[in-house]
Amino acid sequence: MLDVRRLRLLHELAQHGTVAATAEALRLTGPAVSQQLAALEREAGVPLLEKRGRRLALTAAGELLVSHTDVILSDLDAAESALAALRSDGAGTVRIVAFPSAARALVAPLWTKVPGVTLRLLEQEPEAAIGTLLRREADVALVHSYTLLPREAPARCEEHPIADDPVLLALPPSLARGLAPGQKVRLARFAGQPWLVPSKEFSCHAMIERACGAAGFVPEVVAEATDFAVLMALVAAGAGVALVPRMALPDVYGEVSLHPLVSPVTRRVYALTRMGTARRPDVRAVLTGLGA
Repeated sequence: MLDVRRLRLLHELAQHGTVAATAEALRLTGPAVSQQLAALEREAGVPLLEKRGRRLALTAAGELLVSHTDVILSDLDAAESALAALRSDGAGTVRIVAFPSAARALVAPLWTKVPGVTLRLLEQEPEAAIGTLLRREADVALVHSYTLLPREAPARCEEHPIADDPVLLALPPSLARGLAPGQKVRLARFAGQPWLVPSKEFSCHAMIERACGAAGFVPEVVAEATDFAVLMALVAAGAGVALVPRMALPDVYGEVSLHPLVSPVTRRVYALTRMGTARRPDVRAVLTGLGA
């Protein structure tokens, strides 16, 4: 009989590509992963992996087993969620992982919206949040993707749309003269201005590069920051211009003029849950509170 834990290891290997990456994701040692995969091959009675250069690749039998494992793991997720719902009677603990602006704007209000449900929050950028969800260290992951940078949902996960968050151009007063409040602007008009951008580890940085590239220029970056509040303070001080998702705007940002783009850029905000988890009453209450 095939061991489900070993099937899960094979499934993770198919996702991560190497034994080392699989071991790191599951917090195991490389030899432990290799031993379990060898045991799974003995159980299956056919080769599941083969060496291709320095990497292990799935054989045809391995790919077939991974496709069946998708179904098995989805059914297990659904069963675990159903049992958790019975145990909690709708009042369990929901672990949420969210990117910073969603943590502030969407998750913080949940503490008054879902009484009786215990909430736990971890702040992470989308890529890390998805990994946390897949490792079963969270029940709900709040993530985003941009129209210029689409992101595919992982296998065995369900998407729950929350909001379309427009990206705005933030201008200091000196550059906003002649523009009506909220007037749409062309990004190319500000190609020669100094630019203020998020740090490179954030997907917003890549979004700005794509948006400016689509407008026909490479931005001259004079400042990078990890916090949009810092970027807005710099805009207000006249240091340059910035692209900012509306949800990321701080409560107070000084004398700054905000403008949508003629060629709009939108940040799609959505929640991810593992297959079946959304059937839990406490998770469903959280998703409803998020607007999903």
